[in-house]
Amino acid sequence: MKRCLLPKSSKVIDAAHLLQSANLFLSVNDRLSAIKCVELADFDSIRKRTEKLWGKRNPIIHKVFKVQSGPPLLPKQERVPVRMPSSEERANLIARDGYHCRFCETALIPAEVRKEFVRLFPELSLWGRKNSEQHAAFQGMWLQFDHILPHSRGGDNNIGNIVVTCAPCNFARMEFTLDELGLENPLAHNPFRSDWDGLTRML
Repeated sequence: MKRCLLPKSSKVIDAAHLLQSANLFLSVNDRLSAIKCVELADFDSIRKRTEKLWGKRNPIIHKVFKVQSGPPLLPKQERVPVRMPSSEERANLIARDGYHCRFCETALIPAEVRKEFVRLFPELSLWGRKNSEQHAAFQGMWLQFDHILPHSRGGDNNIGNIVVTCAPCNFARMEFTLDELGLENPLAHNPFRSDWDGLTRML
């Protein structure tokens, strides 16, 4: 059993520092330096990891094990009606897990913060409709919420069945259970803690 499908990019820490610096430069009205920091945070190695996880399925990265008596894939009408946690539940999850992926420990950035960067830097085209048009750090560090037992397999929104995760780890799991992907339960380990706040200070 392993903690995650693919270790985090070593450039995530650098990207986090650069985006923090961009925020600091903005606070002293140094827009040009802020723009440079945002541009430098667009690391190709972060993008490559993301594409490996949510792109074409790799039999090595996405190896699926046969599990006896695993929960079946449910038709949509039999799944829990509400798929995503409420705003109160999301706040409770972040209070428990912090701003790091519970699988790979990547530092995370909420979508609301990304949207604020997009608003502040329209000239940089940070977020397009295609994956190739999205800033690598905002893409690979995108904070999401993942069901431990997938929603499509009968998982509900109980806080004990959801963890904070990065988008690549979330999308890579698809409809598979932890056992089917050979992953440890992330709740079996204490969450990674640091002073990283997802840049929520910008909000």
